Amino acid sequence: MTPLFAPLRASSRGTSPGRVRATDAAGLGIARAIGFVTPALVLIAVFLLFPALWTIYLGLTDYRLTGIAAIATEFVGLDNYRRAIEDPSFWGSLRITLVFVVVSGVAGQTMLGFALAWALRGLRGFARGILETFVLTAWVIPGSVQAFLWLALLDRRSGTLNGLLGTTGHAWLIENPLAMIILFNIWAGAAFSMQLFSSALTTIPPSQLEGARLAGARTFEQLRDVVLPSLRGHILTNVLLITLWTFNSFGPYLLTAGGPNGRTSVLSVYIYQTAIPGGQLGMGAALSVIMLVINLVIAVVSIAAGRSRR
Repeated sequence: MTPLFAPLRASSRGTSPGRVRATDAAGLGIARAIGFVTPALVLIAVFLLFPALWTIYLGLTDYRLTGIAAIATEFVGLDNYRRAIEDPSFWGSLRITLVFVVVSGVAGQTMLGFALAWALRGLRGFARGILETFVLTAWVIPGSVQAFLWLALLDRRSGTLNGLLGTTGHAWLIENPLAMIILFNIWAGAAFSMQLFSSALTTIPPSQLEGARLAGARTFEQLRDVVLPSLRGHILTNVLLITLWTFNSFGPYLLTAGGPNGRTSVLSVYIYQTAIPGGQLGMGAALSVIMLVINLVIAVVSIAAGRSRR
């Protein structure tokens, strides 16, 4: 009787050990596998690696968009980083950014998104569709359109908000600029958290919630003892993504352009104003590298926190 794996042994008998090792699981071989991944690696190198290295290099120069430094750029080493650390405007922008991220992203979008997802569990049919449509619409429309809608809402002369509250003439973007960009960011981004938590809630067995209900647990106790422990991984993922997106958001510029008097100059806006209108491209590149390092620290801390809770 012919053994079941005889053809496999026969086919591999004439193959040298080196060739067997060079064949991958898909049977493509090293040369073909490299051919498949080369286009992706080229795109990554051109559009990601090279700009990153070029930004690091510019951060070590005094390159400007105009003037003598634009023609005869000099290597200044870490001077731009020293100037940034000694600049009170940088620390003020970083403080505004942290407040913006924590209040509008970590707290606002996460909590509102979870509340909407929890509310959707009890809705069916037309009511659920209407709520999801309203929330998702705020998320999918372009940022410029979002900003236009909020400028119309907050206009001091004919704004919708002043009309509803009877506060005609109140300049929301001048008197309460930070609060307005926080609300704007919550409104624009809560849909992502809602979608993520809506999917996550479906993974909780209904029997667990029913058992907690029969044991006399109220809604808050069900959330504390059953729902939140089950969604710990999803919550950490949501917080990490929302934190990074909000930290790098340029949306506030569309509403306030960083004003008034720098009160809404989050780090991305501060870098733009330094590099483009200010013409200090070398300094802007150094600030971008600092921002990248902060992003990496946030990501590493979040991943470490997720692993420690497993």
